Amino acid sequence: MRVILRWVLLPLALATAALVGAIVLLSQGVTGERHLRGSIQPTPIPPEIIASRETRQTQILFGDLHVHTTYSGDAFVFSLPLMQGEGVHPPADACDFARFCAELDFWSINDHAEGLTPWQWNETKQAIRECNAVAGDPANPDLVSFLGWEWTQSAPVGRGSQRPHFGHKNVVLLDTEEDAVPTRPIGAGEGGLFDAPIPGSVWALLRAGITLGDLGNLRPYLDFNRFTRDVRNTDACPDDVPVRELPSNCIEGASTPEKLFAKLDDWGFRSLVIPHGTSWGIHAPPTAELGVQLEAGRNDPARQRLFEVYSGHGASEVHRELVDFELDEAGNRQCAPPRDGYLPCCWQAGEIIRGRCGDTEPEVCDARVARTRALALERSAYSVVSGTRPGDWLECGQLPGGSLAAFEYRPNMSAQYGLAVREPAQGEAGAFRFGLIGSSDNHKARPGPGYKETQRKAFGDAYGLRRDWYDRISAPGPPAPEPVEEPGLAGLLGVGFERGASFYYTAGLVAVHAPGRDRHSIFDALEERHAYGTSGPRIQLWFNLENAPGGPALMGSEVGMDEPPRFVVRASGAFEQLPGCPAHTTERLSAERLERLCLNECHHPSDVRIPIDRIEVVRIRPQVTGDEPIGDRIDDPWRVFPCAADGSGCEVHFEDTAYDGSEEILYYVRALQTATPAVNGSPMRCERDAQGRCLRARACPAAGPDFDPDDDCLSPVNERAWSSPIWVRPPG
Repeated sequence: MRVILRWVLLPLALATAALVGAIVLLSQGVTGERHLRGSIQPTPIPPEIIASRETRQTQILFGDLHVHTTYSGDAFVFSLPLMQGEGVHPPADACDFARFCAELDFWSINDHAEGLTPWQWNETKQAIRECNAVAGDPANPDLVSFLGWEWTQSAPVGRGSQRPHFGHKNVVLLDTEEDAVPTRPIGAGEGGLFDAPIPGSVWALLRAGITLGDLGNLRPYLDFNRFTRDVRNTDACPDDVPVRELPSNCIEGASTPEKLFAKLDDWGFRSLVIPHGTSWGIHAPPTAELGVQLEAGRNDPARQRLFEVYSGHGASEVHRELVDFELDEAGNRQCAPPRDGYLPCCWQAGEIIRGRCGDTEPEVCDARVARTRALALERSAYSVVSGTRPGDWLECGQLPGGSLAAFEYRPNMSAQYGLAVREPAQGEAGAFRFGLIGSSDNHKARPGPGYKETQRKAFGDAYGLRRDWYDRISAPGPPAPEPVEEPGLAGLLGVGFERGASFYYTAGLVAVHAPGRDRHSIFDALEERHAYGTSGPRIQLWFNLENAPGGPALMGSEVGMDEPPRFVVRASGAFEQLPGCPAHTTERLSAERLERLCLNECHHPSDVRIPIDRIEVVRIRPQVTGDEPIGDRIDDPWRVFPCAADGSGCEVHFEDTAYDGSEEILYYVRALQTATPAVNGSPMRCERDAQGRCLRARACPAAGPDFDPDDDCLSPVNERAWSSPIWVRPPG
């Protein structure tokens, strides 16, 4: 017995103790390493290439104002092996990708401020300065790099609540010098990304569990644990203290837009605040609406000059009435039936259960269906029905007929809603005057990756658990004929996550009409809203008011006049892309870096343009009293003009003879290219009946048994550009 104790139990006890100790060390990130900003390739794009680019673009400059590196907590998680990640991408990767892979004219870094430690912020600032230092002559650089961050807020309720939903906003700064930028980025919370409501002990166990699930590849998890430990060990800044009096080593928060604007005012530096991802249902509750952000102090017209209408997370442009629930005679919510092409997910949940009734008595089956729909209104519909696959849900929750639209669409958070809504009592701040732009929201340090429709997971943000982890926690299990009363992780992390991956696209772009390539010219053009967005291709677009009293007015202008406005639109399609990368890129990046960063596919334009198919005009009459129905104020499309199919571009003129100077009207245009294949161009790839209803769906997940890593899920799409509006209003 003593021999057994000595040679078997004692070593087992020591091994157990060592394992427990290792778990503690791993969970605390003690052995992990911080990731430095990386090394930027020191040679710029040749001046002759920049000159030829300007000749092609006639001083339309293209950029991306929404880029994440793995200094963002979510991006770091998605880089891990358990998420099929490709490893860390620090700020230097974003600089080199913007310059060499995408060949942008400008970009900004926008990591989540809630998890940016002082050390990371310093690394970020230095990386942006180094990227600008490589760019050559500041008056004519090959690339302008802006400093910024993302303010990330979500809440489960909308207007009338003590905790309204404000969504996500990017802050972009004009300057980069140490004495001209805030000491800290400003997040939406008072603490770090990995603080409340999850207790520290739970985070420790979670991190240890993640780590021990992949013992053969520990390094990425150790580094992630170090990342979270650094964030959790950084104190939140005290509240109600002037920003210049706060300590430098804290994480600063502003829980509402008015607090964010007040802090930016306190600093006094020029900045833009750009709402984005507004209609994306993964974080915006169904009751969210933009009008709540026009209440006192919540809109800063001097900073909120732009609206990200499109990103790799989809379009947030159009407003439609999408009805998920109705009120019965007692005022209780009940699931609404499909109407106007829209299928509520609560309704489809009931239909899935109905299909499982078999020989059950009709009244029993009807009761199950009603119970299912009631539960689906209370929580995620995916968690109410067991054993489903993404295709079972057809197109529920999606904008009917919406091209490249955001997942689980929230119409009252759309650009059109925001341009139409008014709070008259707030004066000038009671109306949004957004210019429309696009960007990427890429989480792999790849600014502007929409130049080619390929590599949907690397150039887009489709994420999913590795198959072994999927089988552990997300596999749907067997289908049950009854609704699930107590939900687990499988419904949300499985079907919901897989379905959402079908609605990630490559990237959008922001374009500016600027007098020069320098930093101030670009920032001034953005501030003046002489800007537009595209769904990725470098479409050229001009939209002018021809008979403005002071001469032709560019997109983004506000003009007082009492005669009918006359407009001109000119558009040219993007150049078709050649395979691979141009010589000036392959000469500057090593073969290894070219493959790791660009995936051997760069912006490489030919001399052939894709034809413009048509020009669509949208007219919006903003509310006057604030009570008019929003849908009645939007004409979309108001006019449609077909274009020649020869690729020579398109020019159209139109006039609004109904305008009489009695109320403000705004106009913007869409230029649509002829259809070309696009990643997730038809997210659910439906088989349809003669009325266009989805009968069967084939989703494009990034995990699970239906995931095909070689399938880019291409479908034809009319890629497009959205102009900023022109506001025409009564004189004076």
